[in-house]
Amino acid sequence: MAVATMGVTVLDCPDPLRLAEFYAAVLGWEVKERDEDDWVEVHAPEGRRLAFQESPGFIPPQWPSLEHAQQFHLDLDVPRAELESAEREVLRLGATLVEGDFGGTRDFRVYLDPAGHPFCLCVR
Repeated sequence: MAVATMGVTVLDCPDPLRLAEFYAAVLGWEVKERDEDDWVEVHAPEGRRLAFQESPGFIPPQWPSLEHAQQFHLDLDVPRAELESAEREVLRLGATLVEGDFGGTRDFRVYLDPAGHPFCLCVR
């Protein structure tokens, strides 16, 4: 028997609305603002949620450095045939490609979102 169920995943950031708009555009989800200025959510049609919480003094992770460890990252799946166009779109929306050797595979690519959180586009 489970003790709990998974709720919303929350990312700390300096500008919750800006980051919510980025991920809403990447995922095709809808921004759902709340009364508080420091919390914004994006909702998927099937009910999944991702939230963004204002964090004064936010220091973005320095991936892959451990000085400001990433804590976690998001893996976002894309069909192999759409990886190149997905990359162009996330870059247009404000992501930054992280260069590096990731085990010689091109089945995933690592980016930083506009607040500096790592995320991957993964072929699935």
